Amino acid sequence: MTAAVGARSALRAGLIALLVLLVEWARALMAQQPGLTVAALALGGAALTAFALGWPPERLGLGTSKFGLRLLGGLALGAVLLLPAAVRPGVAPLLPAGLAWAAIAVSIGEELAFRGALYAALDDLGGAPLAIIGSTSLWTAAHVLSHPTQFLGAVAAAGLLLALWRWACKDLVAPVIGHAIADLAL
Repeated sequence: MTAAVGARSALRAGLIALLVLLVEWARALMAQQPGLTVAALALGGAALTAFALGWPPERLGLGTSKFGLRLLGGLALGAVLLLPAAVRPGVAPLLPAGLAWAAIAVSIGEELAFRGALYAALDDLGGAPLAIIGSTSLWTAAHVLSHPTQFLGAVAAAGLLLALWRWACKDLVAPVIGHAIADLAL
């Protein structure tokens, strides 16, 4: 990689990281306002989805090959991500329809932003280790305002699992499905 290409890759990855973090923090702050939770999730999901624009689908892990296996993988990831809820006493409440759709929107947006565009930019900059560690670290930092401190370890573990799937399978479909399932249930 030439110095100019390396500098452009670093600038692109840094800019995506900064903007994704700002969008997530703005979404979290907006969601704390009474009556704005659904709007914050829906708008945040849309804003995060925009980070995937301009990337070839294959670079984002959105190719169509082996789609059935990708769907099955998403169900498996969802099951693993639900393990914390399985040990929680009581039954998880059902989300109202509007909140459920907004949770799905933000799940899709977060995956396209973190394990899609950010992962691809970090991969271009420093390969898979940087993409996995960087996207997981930023994912965890992005959830500091929206999750209790004691839950951030689980957030980091979920981010690492999704990033490792993205790397090992070159797939984003399963992480989107798994993330949506987890957000609907947690």
